[in-house]
Amino acid sequence: MSHKAGFVSIIGKPNAGKSTLMNALVGEKMSIITPKAQTTRHRIIGIVNDEDHQIVFSDTPGVIKPNYSLQESMMNFVQGSLIDADIILFVTDIHEKYDENDVLEKLRKTNSPVAVLINKIDKSSEEEVKAKIEFWQEKLNPDTIFAISAKLDHNVSAVMQYIKDKLPIHEAYYEKDELTDKSMRFFVSEMIREKVFKLYDKEIPYSTEVIVTSYKEEANITRIAAEIIVERDSQKNIIIGKAGAMIKKVGTYARQDIEEFIDGKVFLELFVKVIPDWRSKKNYLKRFGYDD
Repeated sequence: MSHKAGFVSIIGKPNAGKSTLMNALVGEKMSIITPKAQTTRHRIIGIVNDEDHQIVFSDTPGVIKPNYSLQESMMNFVQGSLIDADIILFVTDIHEKYDENDVLEKLRKTNSPVAVLINKIDKSSEEEVKAKIEFWQEKLNPDTIFAISAKLDHNVSAVMQYIKDKLPIHEAYYEKDELTDKSMRFFVSEMIREKVFKLYDKEIPYSTEVIVTSYKEEANITRIAAEIIVERDSQKNIIIGKAGAMIKKVGTYARQDIEEFIDGKVFLELFVKVIPDWRSKKNYLKRFGYDD
């Protein structure tokens, strides 16, 4: 059989479950990850390899109307991933209130096959699922529709089979067994940022960026230093917490995740840095990898 390879874009509104789906599809099979840049909110590329296939996934930021530079830049990633996609997976929450015109505009402009994935069906009835399938059939007339629960791994293997069937015949785009330092830094920054999202509320997480400033592998331990960037001094104080209690928590939880990810001991140092209004400043967005 000829080798097949291609690019699969996962798009949809924020919170539709795109990242959960990406993790379910890629799972432990993620043998190479080559992010486009060293920071977050990017098109994360996870690659699934087997003998006859190479599937390159990009998980785009949720489609939103931009209201500051960072979001404009995030939307450029979405456009970019539609242009080079061989297959598009459009993930929609079963309970979405049909306000998805901004996504639909983008999907109507593409010639790639679109599969609609109705997610979170574990939280709905059979009638709701049927009604939603009919709705999307009429609204978008996609190549196919799947009802899935990414969280419970329900019907995800059928989506994977669909992708393999649809992939074009092509040699592999990437080495089949390469892992770069850049991707490790990328994942470390993602893990730290995830803890910031879990431990702080209000606008704190959205004003935060995480940059890994050093990553040194030694014989028995990996030493990592990272900066948590915020926009104001008041946010810095919240991140650090009383007598450093909060940042310690972030560090402990993130370190445990990183150790599990790299399967080794980690020494993690975190620093907090204020860059006023970094989300609206082009030069910082560029430095953090948002603008090509």
